[in-house]
Amino acid sequence: MTDTVAMQHEDWALRPWVLAGLLGLAGLGVHFLAQWDADSWAPWRAALTAAVAFGPLAFAFTLDRARWREPLAFAALVALVMAGIAWRVAAGGEQHADAPFWFAAAVVAIALALPLFQAGFHRLRWRTPYDATHFHVWTDAISAAGALAFTGLSWLLLFLLSQLFAAIEIDLLKELIEKGWFGWTFSGAAFGAALGVLRNQLKVIGTLQSVVMLVFAIIAVPLAIALAIFLAAVLASGISVLWNATQSPTPLLLSVAVASFVLVNAVIRNGEEEASGNRVMRWAALALALAIFPLALLAAISTGTRIAQYGLSPERIWGVIAVAVAVAYGVAYFVAPIRGRMAGWMARVRGANMHLAVGTCVLAFLLALPLFDFGAVSTRNQVERLESGKVAVEEFDFDALRWDFGDAGRRALAQLARSKDAEVAKLAKEAQERQNRPNRWQADDSYKRQARLANLRADIPAGSLRDAVEAEVRDNAWICNKPCVALDLGPSDEGGHTIAFVESGQVSKRVLAAPPVRREEGDSFSVAVQMPEGVDPDPPPQSADSTVEIRDWTGRRIYIDGQPAGEPFE
Repeated sequence: MTDTVAMQHEDWALRPWVLAGLLGLAGLGVHFLAQWDADSWAPWRAALTAAVAFGPLAFAFTLDRARWREPLAFAALVALVMAGIAWRVAAGGEQHADAPFWFAAAVVAIALALPLFQAGFHRLRWRTPYDATHFHVWTDAISAAGALAFTGLSWLLLFLLSQLFAAIEIDLLKELIEKGWFGWTFSGAAFGAALGVLRNQLKVIGTLQSVVMLVFAIIAVPLAIALAIFLAAVLASGISVLWNATQSPTPLLLSVAVASFVLVNAVIRNGEEEASGNRVMRWAALALALAIFPLALLAAISTGTRIAQYGLSPERIWGVIAVAVAVAYGVAYFVAPIRGRMAGWMARVRGANMHLAVGTCVLAFLLALPLFDFGAVSTRNQVERLESGKVAVEEFDFDALRWDFGDAGRRALAQLARSKDAEVAKLAKEAQERQNRPNRWQADDSYKRQARLANLRADIPAGSLRDAVEAEVRDNAWICNKPCVALDLGPSDEGGHTIAFVESGQVSKRVLAAPPVRREEGDSFSVAVQMPEGVDPDPPPQSADSTVEIRDWTGRRIYIDGQPAGEPFE
């Protein structure tokens, strides 16, 4: 059947030239329309740029000599959709917190719609042959990858030629490379030419697809074994072992689930006649199909736990949607062997693929439309957590309302600034007045701040300087992630006190103000540690109970359990 699908696309000698011209002009249009150096784009420019970029690309992937009207209509629809989404993103500005996700959702919808259109889903609906859809998914991916590789090689050759001619004082190519319009036009033309050549060789690409899937099928075996060991270890040790090993398990779990999905389909292929006949690979594919659901379930538990602890945010809501899609695929792949028995589970998986692809495409398209305001949903959730006492006032992230939740967050922050609670009003006003958002790697989650403070031992009396040290640890994600000691080295020439932080045998120094002030980025600095001559460059071991002290050493320096650490500071 794959050969039949490939034969429906006849060779067209002019295809590389047509696509090179089409995408070359598209690249030139992107150059003149885009505003890459601007902080924000004019909505009309963003809309035209998206239309000029995505419309011709969709046309290039679907165009045939004897079949151009439907591809032209599809490309026009793609251009219209992407233009509308780009307009919405550009016009939204800071009003919405998750505008980039709208555009990403639209791209996902188009990427899924492309092979469905190529397979004739718009005409056949659910009678669309699965093997035709699967064939186009793989050939589109291989064609795009090959065209990108050719574009990169073309640029390399162009650069070498420019240097060659520059050696004899002919700088034309070198000067052209530096022109933005030339770069975009050349890239589009090179990509289009390569794509045209590859689309003329769908029979060869179909064979290459078989080779690629065979390689992936081989990889499925070790991954299935590794996942079986992993899931057994999680069951034996408890799910907490996963949370202790990494602070962000959800992306990792979803990535492995996606890899399992790809490898399962590499084994089952387009139909029973093409599926791998190797028993080991079939059992590996079955194991991976069954593993997708527990992986997605673990990701769902991880996401739910984080939301229970820290509430909703636009990013977390999008994460929930991604997890939900993964769970849907996981359930379908888990149920397939049960409903289809061992002999028919592959056919069940193929049917699920078609239904889930259409469903995901529709979901992504709906998410790209102006139907939902995740910033408003998140704002309501966070304010409710504050008002109900689920989160303490001093731990509440007022900056997130100011910067991360769009207009809904800023309106809520304005209301909190008028709160009868003096502490809430004070912190809300400070967030309102702040001109720059604190770096996210500094303003991390409250439990991490508390963990760093718990790691701190400060040989500094209680008072303003001690408060400044604790503020430094609380506000900087790179300090005291392990047991650490803070030592006062005395007044600094720059004002304030020089504080040495000793962690894992390494010493860093900072100048802190006393009494503490609310610091912006750059108010503190660290000094790279250079070990003195004659001292082993490996830092001495340090534990939570280590003795960290200052000793005389023709001056003074820091010792950990009697061993010198860092350079002398006097």
